[in-house]
Amino acid sequence: MIATSSEFSIMVRRCLLTCKPFRIFVVGIGFFSLCFLMTSLGGQFSAKRPGDSPFTMRAEVLGGQESRGVLRKISDMLEVIMKRMDALSKLGNTSDSHRLDELSSALDRIQPIGLVERIQAIAQNMSDMAVRVEQILQRSMAGNKVREGAFGQCEIPKDPRYPDCPSKMDWMRARWTSDPCYAYYGVDGSDCSFLVYLSEVEWFCPPLPWRNQTATPTLKPPPKKQAVFQSDIGTLLEQVGTGKESLSFMKRRIRRLAAQWASAARRLDDKLRNHWREEKRILVHVGFLTEESGDVFSPKVLKGGPLGEMVQWADILTALHVLGHNLKISVSLKELSLGVPPGRGSCPLTGPLPFDLIYTDYHGLQQMKQHMGLSLRKHKCHIRVIDTFGTEPAYNHEEYATLHGYRTNWGYWNLHGQQYMTMFPHTPDNSFMGFVAEELNETERLNIQKNKVNNMALVYGKEASMWKGKEKFLAILHRYMEIHGTVYYETQRPPEVPTYVKNHGLLPQHELQQLLRKAKLFIGFGFPYEGPAPLEAIANGCIFLQPKFNPPHSSLNHEFFRGKPTSRKVSSQHPYAEQYIGRPHVITIDFNNSEEFDATIREIMRINVKPFLPYEYTCEGMLERVHAYIQNQVINSSRVWPGSPPSPFILLPNSRILTWASNASSFSFWPPLSALRLLASLEGQSCVKACQSAGLICEPALYRFINIKEAFSALEFQCEGVESEMNHLFPAFSAEHAECGLQQDPLLFSCAGSSPRYQRLCPCRDYRKGQVALCRDCL
Repeated sequence: MIATSSEFSIMVRRCLLTCKPFRIFVVGIGFFSLCFLMTSLGGQFSAKRPGDSPFTMRAEVLGGQESRGVLRKISDMLEVIMKRMDALSKLGNTSDSHRLDELSSALDRIQPIGLVERIQAIAQNMSDMAVRVEQILQRSMAGNKVREGAFGQCEIPKDPRYPDCPSKMDWMRARWTSDPCYAYYGVDGSDCSFLVYLSEVEWFCPPLPWRNQTATPTLKPPPKKQAVFQSDIGTLLEQVGTGKESLSFMKRRIRRLAAQWASAARRLDDKLRNHWREEKRILVHVGFLTEESGDVFSPKVLKGGPLGEMVQWADILTALHVLGHNLKISVSLKELSLGVPPGRGSCPLTGPLPFDLIYTDYHGLQQMKQHMGLSLRKHKCHIRVIDTFGTEPAYNHEEYATLHGYRTNWGYWNLHGQQYMTMFPHTPDNSFMGFVAEELNETERLNIQKNKVNNMALVYGKEASMWKGKEKFLAILHRYMEIHGTVYYETQRPPEVPTYVKNHGLLPQHELQQLLRKAKLFIGFGFPYEGPAPLEAIANGCIFLQPKFNPPHSSLNHEFFRGKPTSRKVSSQHPYAEQYIGRPHVITIDFNNSEEFDATIREIMRINVKPFLPYEYTCEGMLERVHAYIQNQVINSSRVWPGSPPSPFILLPNSRILTWASNASSFSFWPPLSALRLLASLEGQSCVKACQSAGLICEPALYRFINIKEAFSALEFQCEGVESEMNHLFPAFSAEHAECGLQQDPLLFSCAGSSPRYQRLCPCRDYRKGQVALCRDCL
């Protein structure tokens, strides 16, 4: 066995971090010396190899008598040192630091006559190393003596304000070696180091008076900078990186839409003229593309796999870049740099987080928890989670979800609902992030209308399995239209696709775009749910025909939604297209009703539609929305109604809806209180439905202003009692018991949820035309 110089240095470092440095140092010297002896004596049997360490090169051949002499000399050397170390081990509470000089001199004297030059060089190196160790240990012992003499050997403070200090000290004594982060913060196994850590890094022990002069100064945040729109995407493409087909797909999309993003930025800049925007430091960690999460998406990019997530992430990256923010992009754990101490996450981050915002997904959130440990709790307000299907507050609140049966594999993170950002605006409790679809200029719009093939249908389904069981209505469609498909296959045509279907195979995006510009009909089979393709088809002048679900699909009756942190009931393949676009661009019917299906196909062939794209899915619409979130959205605000005047609500003319009185507050809030519309739901109705029925949107950020007794009085509820509890339906009124319930935990403010027992109090708001995420006064 041969010890390398790096292995020896590791032994020295370990000796400096323990309570018995001298004994371990001797063991290291002995170990090194024995290894050298073995090398010297055994070298005669091995040939010299290029690139070997100097300590493994072939030694001069020693005679038997000389070898025994070397062995005796080294044995005597170790015995002398061990005797010296027995005395040195008693140095802890004495002032005999001069004994360390004896170690140095002992090492210096080990120069036996007749040894080869290499032993002399090594002995000299050991002597130099001993001097350095001596200096370090003398400084350490001097500091310990000062502390122990002046401060009673670091006794545990008895302070009733810090009741956990003794138990935490016991824990540190037993477990401080369980995570390297403790040593990173200076813990070395002594009570003094435990107290310093527990009072300065964590918060379990009181501040130590004798540490005031060495306390870490508070770091000032970096100066604010103005964000400037940027149209050059070169630096963004470099940051996205290479090596995965998913990244290549995202970069192709960024390049293809670059001109549209630049044009949209100019229009938004004109709209926000003279409006100062702060440049944010933003980390984007795409967790689902990391190797550690399995990355099942990248290998399927060219095989018909789902692309919706990559479409959205590409657009998020581009929007943040074009808005002028300072981006760092991470698609692996190696790139995830958050300034946390090395180790297993047991220690908190003491300095400021190096980012103002972090965009990630559920996979990334789990990785950040493992990476940040305790620091995640402190800094979680900076996190935004890209969440396709949404997370409702009842599933997000860990304690509540566990007690009331809402716990799933994806919820329970105790974030605020608005920190989850969805692909479509289907969950008002969350923020709507979205994506973009390619816009057409006027010339392209006219050409599409001129070149549409009236009897051409394109099927929404790239995987052969999606075609199973669809023969009946496909046969009806085939009577009237030529059916085209884009089903992936490698060598043989998939048997699930009928022979009368013209299958183009998997197409690049620009070729698919050309196919959509010709087709009259884009038909869905019911899956995938809520993808970007229907919006792209509608933007290219297609009519989207989709199946209605009766009963609606949800986590209660459908395997796909089981385990997802939402109780949402999905009434069709694409509820956004059904609700926000509708006829004539979107037609939703029961595919099991052959007569209705036949009649609908004949109707589609008679009507003509123009290309249509909702403003919120244009580049400008997404830039406007993301800008508003970054500059205005405040997570965990403590603002509430101050209690004067007697009621902050007034009745709107000719309505049962209440609004915020203009004289009820003097502070600003976002969304502004001028957008608030307070109403009561029907029994058994959610606030999502109650607000929609009034042409409004439920706004959870405004719940804190209606979670007051005065809101019940303003709505003319007669409360015999007012209780406060954790219930995701509160604030609400129970007519059966004439009881009014206030929400105890702000994390449970929820637009979703209903019960036949309660009429819920609902904070609704207005919204901008084509931009449901923002109220009229939100820009």
